[in-house]
Amino acid sequence: MKKQGVVSIGFATLTEVVVMMLSVVCTCGASTSGNLHPLILVPGNGGNQLEAKLNREFKPSSFICESWYPLGKKNQGWFRLWFDSSVILAPFTQCFAQRMTLHYHPQLDDYFNTPGVLTRVPHFGSINSLLYLNPHLKHITEYMASLVDSLQKLGYADGETLFGAPYDFRYGLAAEGHPSQVGSKFLKDLKKLIEEASASNGGKPVILVSHSLGGLFVLQLLIRNPPSWREKFIKHFIALSAPWGGAVDEMFTFASGNTLGVPLVDPLLVRGEQRSSESNLWLLPNPKIFGPQNPIVITPNKTYSAHDMVDFLKDIGFPEGVYPYETRIVPLIGNIPAPHVPITCIMGTGVRTLESLFYEKGDFDERPEISYGDGDGTVNLVSLLALQSLWKDEKNQYLKLVKIDGVSHTSILKDEVALNEIVREITEINSHAHLFGVNDV
Repeated sequence: MKKQGVVSIGFATLTEVVVMMLSVVCTCGASTSGNLHPLILVPGNGGNQLEAKLNREFKPSSFICESWYPLGKKNQGWFRLWFDSSVILAPFTQCFAQRMTLHYHPQLDDYFNTPGVLTRVPHFGSINSLLYLNPHLKHITEYMASLVDSLQKLGYADGETLFGAPYDFRYGLAAEGHPSQVGSKFLKDLKKLIEEASASNGGKPVILVSHSLGGLFVLQLLIRNPPSWREKFIKHFIALSAPWGGAVDEMFTFASGNTLGVPLVDPLLVRGEQRSSESNLWLLPNPKIFGPQNPIVITPNKTYSAHDMVDFLKDIGFPEGVYPYETRIVPLIGNIPAPHVPITCIMGTGVRTLESLFYEKGDFDERPEISYGDGDGTVNLVSLLALQSLWKDEKNQYLKLVKIDGVSHTSILKDEVALNEIVREITEINSHAHLFGVNDV
């Protein structure tokens, strides 16, 4: 039996209290499309399709990775890069890894694709690329299909009141003063989509619903825009399974590679590609959240906490990650101001989650002995709850935390109890607008 817990912090005005009470008995009124605020879904890491094509600059790592592969291509040579089922076969795993790898350019201070690999994100603005990572393998690659189905039952319609904001999840963002061309363009596109969704729905502000990494992008969008813009265009931000403070799972990924549950894949074949990901660097445990006294990676000769990330990156054989981590990531995660937009965080808890890794021989190519703690199976509880501690003195920031016992990081998008909670939250938000016509919760 799943248990739900709700914690709210921040000021609640008399209007807010009345709204919350009345919404319990008036939520039925939000089921018609005329009462709906436009809603935009922002996926997590690996949560939407990616396409690629190769040009003459591409230098394949082997004959099998020549430009003939894969055979099935669209017009002008575009093919599915993520998710492609051939990744489970070792020779093609190497091809996949080479094509997915990013490269940091120290002189330009930014990340780029492997030379000769062009990538694009299909269906921006639509939910199409969020439903299944591969529409030919719906049973095993479902992502947001169940969530979208629940939203459609509320009256939401793709391209009218419901929109999707897929992005190239390999890329991240950087601290102020550092370029991040791909990630910054996504924020610009997302901002435009928000404004267009609002305009096409009578000027109603938008509800943003993110999953995982998508929450970090949304929060940065809010922080990087003025209060007047946020007040005009943002109704509410619902973050599902957001790794506000990173995750121990990322240190495991950097050290030994992570198959992400894909069967038959050798984690060492994808480790280099995973280390190259700008967004993975962003998701390493935040020192402010995990603290200096919490040992995460343990070897016979050394112990690493979140405060020892530079040594960790060097010792696992990834020294090229140190400079971008110190200059681009540390300042970015060191200051996370409150955006003063109503936020609801919905998260799973009570699922075994990596808490520490013990490498008995100090060999990061070997699989470690793992100790587990609380979280959603991917993100540690301390990270899921991070905004509560970071903003404890923010009196004007509405923050509601909803915990659902036994729901994992990705099952939150399809579990019946979780979906009911998400729908309830969205229905209440829409009901507030219907009752009072105001843009605060």
